[in-house]
Amino acid sequence: MSQIHSKTLQDLEFSIILENISQHCASEKGKEQILTIVPISNKPDLEIALAQVNEYLGSLVSENRIPNHYFDDIEKEVKLLKIENSKLLPDAFLKIANISNTSNELILHFRKFKDYYPTLELLTENIEFTKSISDAIFKIITNYGEVHPKASELLNRIRKNLNEVRSQITASFNSEMAKYNKAGFLDDIRESIIENQPVLAVQAIHRKKVKGSILGTSKTGSIVFIAPQSTLNYHRQLQELILEEKQEVDRILRILTNNIRPFAPLIKEYLDLLVALDVLKAKAFYAKEIEGVKPEFSKEQAINYIDAYHPILLQKNKSLKLPVVPQTLNLDKKQQIIVISGPNAGGKSITLKTIGLLQVMIQSGILIPVHENSTTHFFDHILTDIGDNQSIENQLSTYSYRLKNMRGFLRKCTNNTLFLIDEFGTGSDPELGGALAEIFLEEFYEQGAFGIITTHYTNLKVLADELENVVNANMAFNNKTLEPMFTLLIGQPGSSFTFEVAQKNGIPFSLINRAKKKIDKSKVRFDKTISKLQQERNNLQKNTLDMEQQSSKAKEHADQLAEKESKVQEKLESFQTLYDTNQKILSIGRKTNELLNKYFQTNNRKEFKTEFDKWVLIEKIKYNEAHPKVKKTKPQKATEQKAKKEAAQVLKQIEKEVLNKVVEVRKEKEKEEKVAAAKKASYVFKIDDKVRLIDSRACGTIEKIDKKKVVINYGMFTTTTTLDKIELVVAAKRKK
Repeated sequence: MSQIHSKTLQDLEFSIILENISQHCASEKGKEQILTIVPISNKPDLEIALAQVNEYLGSLVSENRIPNHYFDDIEKEVKLLKIENSKLLPDAFLKIANISNTSNELILHFRKFKDYYPTLELLTENIEFTKSISDAIFKIITNYGEVHPKASELLNRIRKNLNEVRSQITASFNSEMAKYNKAGFLDDIRESIIENQPVLAVQAIHRKKVKGSILGTSKTGSIVFIAPQSTLNYHRQLQELILEEKQEVDRILRILTNNIRPFAPLIKEYLDLLVALDVLKAKAFYAKEIEGVKPEFSKEQAINYIDAYHPILLQKNKSLKLPVVPQTLNLDKKQQIIVISGPNAGGKSITLKTIGLLQVMIQSGILIPVHENSTTHFFDHILTDIGDNQSIENQLSTYSYRLKNMRGFLRKCTNNTLFLIDEFGTGSDPELGGALAEIFLEEFYEQGAFGIITTHYTNLKVLADELENVVNANMAFNNKTLEPMFTLLIGQPGSSFTFEVAQKNGIPFSLINRAKKKIDKSKVRFDKTISKLQQERNNLQKNTLDMEQQSSKAKEHADQLAEKESKVQEKLESFQTLYDTNQKILSIGRKTNELLNKYFQTNNRKEFKTEFDKWVLIEKIKYNEAHPKVKKTKPQKATEQKAKKEAAQVLKQIEKEVLNKVVEVRKEKEKEEKVAAAKKASYVFKIDDKVRLIDSRACGTIEKIDKKKVVINYGMFTTTTTLDKIELVVAAKRKK
């Protein structure tokens, strides 16, 4: 069981990775889940989680792409459903219906393409497929989020009465306005709206001449707003009907809420499914961004990361258009611990953090930026000691804190532990701290733990050379320019280049010499030897690279020469064939010309025919000698006839199979066409859907729907048609 401490995640800046992934989420619930991701505690669950991300990543370029799974957060609505006698509003029902339809579509998709998405299908295998929820809702609620007039007979009657009363109010008001306007009692604006009812704009001097209720006046008092008496009675009827409508709608919504309430657990499952897919989508898009892959988990305890990138540094440098140097690193039983040394700012810490962060990411179900042939291992513990960990709260110095950390390392270290320690042994007297660091390193080694440490201590470099499965390594450094090359080299320790770097940064040479005299000469010689070895290694690598490039160029040149020689040979053979053919034609022409001239002189047809036949016979003999016919024996002829019969039988069988397959494909196609036709017939068009007239190429968007009539906007013009004459191109996006 994996137990990775939060301090490890903090040291490796895992929270930045989660923040970057969360940016790809479409929902707040998805973002919340991503920001709480921690390493998965067991390998079987981890394998499933990684496979799901990998399948989703593959779906981004697949013909069987996963359907859109955007959703509205309905957690409040689900909680409200669990409360007895509660009531949901129409908008809430629409959200639930959309989530139900989206989830059902995903369930069918994953069942249909189970072979493509075997682990994603696990998300839906125990979730019920049912249209009962959406069917029940859409019987009552329209696509516009209103209670349908036919939800009940009473509501239908109330709304008809409402329409009639509104028509009566309009007719009555227009009649009164026309009468008083003709009498000259109204102001120029004639009418207005106050308290949701129409009023006449009457000149103040004529207010007593107009029958009705005064509902207001203008700021100057020159206009009095009067509701005509004849419309007031209708308005009172309207208010009563509106109240009745509200009570009936409330009753219908409560009944619908009670009908949907038993489905609350299933709706919660739908919501959890969509949140899980939102998280997987974000992981997949992040993997695409960093070119992440899923390395294989090795049965043996070993890590082999090829061309590994630090994902945070990779994204940062991409935005700045700067190059990033990948690292290749291997940890196994023969190379159990790597001790990296070298100058500061050479890339030691970033190499150590790269391996640690990639291991934490992969054990958290996140694909990582490495070569696809990389392998890794599932570790129970990943321990880190990185950076200046001085604890002000606990009044501990850096060294005290690190010793406390080492105590935890010693307690947790096993043969399935990965530890990462930056600047191992620092914080105390170099001699004493270095000696204690040796003991710690020996203990980790004896426990069989895997790890990477960075250090400047010479004694640790020596110890690494003495222990069998511990290796020295250094970060490549150009000793001429004193610039880091950010490439890890396994096999020898690195020089700190202390005095060289000091000289580059302007420290006087005299002071550097005085400093050299202050320390043990053997240490200076040791560091100088390491520096020379590093330089020789760099030179050797450079020479090797040059030789490989020259060898590659020579091989390429040889291939080009061989190709040219082959082409020249082909041309020569072609020219020879052409020459022989031309010579033959010339010979035939000369002989024919000779016979014709003789015939023209003698006019002896018999002699001409005899000599021509003789010449043809000679030429035929020559041809037969050059192209002798191979006589076939009876067994050979029998074998050929048998092979022809067998070939004919095979061909006949193949034709039969192909015909059967064609029939099956046609049947399958007919089924698909029927399903598509049914789906098309059941689709409810809505505003902003992208559509086109049947048998037409021009596409437009639905601007207005009135019963069966629909107005389509083509940009430059609009047209009106009926719903049965259009077909869907792209459905309108659901509003958040």
